[in-house]
Amino acid sequence: MDLASVNEELAEIDGQIGDILRALQNGFQKLEKIKDANRRSRQLEELTDKMRDCKRLIKDFERVSKDEAGHTDPTTAKMLHDRKQSMIKELNSYVALKKQQASENKRIDLFDGPSVEDGFGEENVLLASNMTNQQLMDQGNQLMDETDQAIARSKQTVQETMNVGTETAAALKAQTEQMSRVVNELDSIHFSIKKASQLVKEIGRQVATDRCIMAMLFLIVAGVIAVIIVKIVNPHNKDIRDIPGLAPPVSRRLLR
Repeated sequence: MDLASVNEELAEIDGQIGDILRALQNGFQKLEKIKDANRRSRQLEELTDKMRDCKRLIKDFERVSKDEAGHTDPTTAKMLHDRKQSMIKELNSYVALKKQQASENKRIDLFDGPSVEDGFGEENVLLASNMTNQQLMDQGNQLMDETDQAIARSKQTVQETMNVGTETAAALKAQTEQMSRVVNELDSIHFSIKKASQLVKEIGRQVATDRCIMAMLFLIVAGVIAVIIVKIVNPHNKDIRDIPGLAPPVSRRLLR
């Protein structure tokens, strides 16, 4: 099945992995023909970088395959799984071959000595048995100088690391203080919101009380106005029982 019909990204990743695997195959074939230890080491480093890239691409292939698992049929999902396992198996074979070549390269360094390739002949190699005391001392001093330089570089690296650590610690401290200030400001805002909520509740209660008072005042004013209107409309409206001499006749007329 063509991977392009499943997912174009999968097809692209698969092509990149195939190119790297072919490059690894050709690289290990060339490595078998190289006898110089330094060239073998450089070749192994290049092959190791290619294997890292291949491993990263296989992880990308697995990620995209999982994303497509919910959109494909079981047959396609199984095909993608088998393809991934095949790539992992081939890459593992190159990893094992790389370990084997690395161990062989160490044996070459230990037993074969310097190579005559790349313009270095045996006549340029000074054996310890043929070196004078002065030559041995000069070489020892040179090795000590190189060791001192390596130690100095290591100290510089350590110092730079410590400086970076100090700067990082200072940055973290500043960020921590900033976070503390933010937390304090949030607490102040929360307290202000709480106080504002209490004030709103008190204002609401005062408004309700004021409404009741206004309603009572309205009723009182309405009653007063009603009394005034009644007095204006019928100013002679008095109780006849309060007028002397009129109560009996009025009572008799009412009885009639």
